[in-house]
Amino acid sequence: MTASQITYQPDVLGAGYEQATLHFPDDFEGKVIATLVRKKADQATNKAVLYIHGFIDYFFQTEMAEQFNQHGYDFYALDLRKYGRSHLPHQKFYNVREISEYDAEITQALNIIGDESHDAVVLCGHSTGGLITTLYAVHHLNHPLIKALWANSPFYNFNMPAWKKKLALPKLSALGKYLPNVRFPSELNKWYVPSIHKDFYGEWDFNLEWKQKSYSLVYLSFVHAIFEAQKEIQAGAKISVPTLVMHSHQTKNPKKWGKDAQTSDVILDVKGIKKYANKLQGDVTVMTIQNGLHDLVLSSAPVRQNVYGKLFNWLKQKVG
Repeated sequence: MTASQITYQPDVLGAGYEQATLHFPDDFEGKVIATLVRKKADQATNKAVLYIHGFIDYFFQTEMAEQFNQHGYDFYALDLRKYGRSHLPHQKFYNVREISEYDAEITQALNIIGDESHDAVVLCGHSTGGLITTLYAVHHLNHPLIKALWANSPFYNFNMPAWKKKLALPKLSALGKYLPNVRFPSELNKWYVPSIHKDFYGEWDFNLEWKQKSYSLVYLSFVHAIFEAQKEIQAGAKISVPTLVMHSHQTKNPKKWGKDAQTSDVILDVKGIKKYANKLQGDVTVMTIQNGLHDLVLSSAPVRQNVYGKLFNWLKQKVG
C-alpha cells in the first residue's frame, strides 16, 4: 500500500492523532492487519519518526509524540499485528512465530512515510520493539530513509539466571518451534503496569485490555521468536545508522510496592542490554538513565526530562 491507497481516520488518542489500517496476506491465524498512527508537527518537515511498541503493549505515549513534533519531526507509530488497535477477534493477542513477520508492516509504514514527503526517518523501538527495530536496521543496511535508530530498553537478552539461559532457554525455544501454542510462566514482575497506570500508582491513562495489568503465561512461540532474534544481536550484528541505546541504571524484581518499582527496570536486565548494545558494530551510543522505568518515557517527570534532553541533543548531532 502507498499513501494514496490509505485513508486516515481520527484516532482514540484525540485531537491531532490519526490512524490508518494496513492490510496484509492471511497468516497462520487468518486475516491480518496493522495500524499506523500519525501526528504531524505544526510546521512542514522532511523528518519523521517511526515508533514500535513493546510486548503486551501498544502506542499511547502522547508526550513522546508531542516532544518529537516540537523538535521538528512528524510522528508515526505502528500497532503491530495482533496488538492494540490491530488485534482481531479470531487472533491470540501478541501471537508471533518469527520476528520477521513484522517486517511487512514496518516496510509498508516506511513506504507511506516516504510518500508523505519525508526523506529522513528515525526508527524507534521500546523493549521487544527495540529488538525488532534493531534487527530491521541490521537487515536493511543503508536504507534510503532510515537515518538513525533509538532503542529504549531493548529486549536484547532474557532477564533470568545464567543457568536458566544456558540450559532451559534453548530447549524452550526449540520446543516453541514445534509446539507454538504451549504456554509457559512469563515470570513478569507484577508491579510494572501498576507503577505507570493512573488507576494504581502511576500517571498514565491507557487501555488495560491492550496493555494488560498481568500476563502470567506466554506462548512458547514468542520465546522461540525472541531467542532466535537475540542470537543475531548477541553475535555482534553490523548496523549502518547512528544508534542510541538507552536503559535504566538498575534492574530490580520487587515483591511489594515501593521505591524499587518507581526507579528501576523491573522487566529486563539492564546489564544484558548494555553488554549486547556494546557488541553491535557501528556508530553506537549507550546511555544509562538514572531511576528510569522499563519504558523510559513513562518514568517520573525529571527522568523523562533527562531522557528527552539527551535524546534530542544526540539526534541534533547525528541527524541535524
